[in-house]
Amino acid sequence: MQFLVSSDELIKNLQALRNVINNNNTIPVLDNFLFELNNKNLKITASDLETTMTAHLEVESEDSGKFLLPARLLVDTVKALPIQPLTFMINDNHTMDIISETGKYSFAYTDAEDYPKPVEMEEADSLQIPAGVLVDAVSKTIFATSNDELRPTMTGILFEFSPESLNFVATDAHKLVKYERNDLKAQNETQFIVPKKPLQILKNYIVGSNEEVNITYDDRNVKFNFDNIELLSRLINGQYPNYRAVIPTENPNVMIVHRQNFLDVVKRISIFANKATHLIRLDIAGSELKVSAEDLDFSNKAEERLTCNFQGDDMAIGFNSKFLTEMLSNLDSDEVSVNMSVPSKAAIIHPVDGLEEGEYITMLVMPLMLN
Repeated sequence: MQFLVSSDELIKNLQALRNVINNNNTIPVLDNFLFELNNKNLKITASDLETTMTAHLEVESEDSGKFLLPARLLVDTVKALPIQPLTFMINDNHTMDIISETGKYSFAYTDAEDYPKPVEMEEADSLQIPAGVLVDAVSKTIFATSNDELRPTMTGILFEFSPESLNFVATDAHKLVKYERNDLKAQNETQFIVPKKPLQILKNYIVGSNEEVNITYDDRNVKFNFDNIELLSRLINGQYPNYRAVIPTENPNVMIVHRQNFLDVVKRISIFANKATHLIRLDIAGSELKVSAEDLDFSNKAEERLTCNFQGDDMAIGFNSKFLTEMLSNLDSDEVSVNMSVPSKAAIIHPVDGLEEGEYITMLVMPLMLN
């Protein structure tokens, strides 16, 4: 059994598939790629049981069969080769040869019988959304997910579909991001929580594409189909927090400020903040915003001023500089509005410009108590 494949097309897919495989698998068979050859169609699969990714490649072959190859060794080998056609030859003694223009590289392969069987999705719904929208939705929310395994529902992104809009939400209880598209709609109302690992893998693969991604989902799994890739993920089980209840609706104090200038100041001032709290202070009065921080343990302090457009009562409020930096860094607008009520309640950040028609972004950040 043998097949001929282009090395650049192969490595592009192998590197994406490699990201699915955990570094420390408790099940040894999951350290391998599953190769399934059916004449001119080669299907390669990687899985960690929670996430399964499959790539379909066109090859030159008249054979059929399936086998397992060690993922890390195969990726390292193909990545080190120059772009060229590669011949894979399966031998009877449980070895496989990769034959290039100048060399031959031999592997031991494993039978495929013990590899996990694919999940079958029944009575699933589906919709298509542009790849660019999905990339934006993941990029602008994934940083707000939690790493706390005791609250598993917060470790993923909520997909909330309805006939009115598509919403994508992430929170860790200190910050929250809602990415909304009311120019895209689903036939039925549903919501499910997708782990961030498969979404990060998918985002990295489809970034820059103008094509459509087909999303298929049931009550246990979600599947993303794009180009020659199929990514299947088990959903996070549980009820997502009622995020709408924590978004304040009355925010009479509104500050509009240049996003990049504000971000640069926050980054500089945060150097002088306490390393445990990362507290920075915003003093807003008229058209002036003063950003300051102080670390009493080391007698370090700093402050900077910048102009803003502020409507409301003069106020002082504290924030975690890391949260502000993450939020401002994940927006593309020239200006942002920071909407506040009182220093003890959450502030809402919106981009003022740079949004597509039907696109809305809401970022919530909890304040810190000032000394």
